[in-house]
Amino acid sequence: MRIAIANDHGGYELKQKIIPYLREHENVEIIDYGCYSNDIVRYPIYAEKVCNAILSNKVDRGILICSTGIGMSIVANKYKGIRAALCDTPYQGMMTSKHNNSNVLCLGGRCIGDFMAFEIIHNWLNYQYEGGRHDISLNILKNLEIHNFN
Repeated sequence: MRIAIANDHGGYELKQKIIPYLREHENVEIIDYGCYSNDIVRYPIYAEKVCNAILSNKVDRGILICSTGIGMSIVANKYKGIRAALCDTPYQGMMTSKHNNSNVLCLGGRCIGDFMAFEIIHNWLNYQYEGGRHDISLNILKNLEIHNFN
């Protein structure tokens, strides 16, 4: 599995811990789309890179990190075909995979600790979409997607 990851300045420190975790424990290929320091940047620029990578099939899924995760999730969900979920708990990480088939995980770099982030990511990556009754909701969601801001 190929995972795109990106952050703004508020997510930089957490991303620096997530990348080694992903390489060591989750057996995924990581493509880092920045940013590469604590310098102030604009989160929509980095969310766009990850969403475009997913939509062009360069990667399978993406992780976006900003201070709260809120800004990244707002931007990501503007893209047709992106289902971004802001998760603060491992249970949410599991459920967004099982029920929402999310392809982007958003995290708050100043809201959760390293180990909580690792557990959330583990659940998001290792639980599979259940389909069935959840397909009904996802089909309704697809019909609501009327804009693509690529």
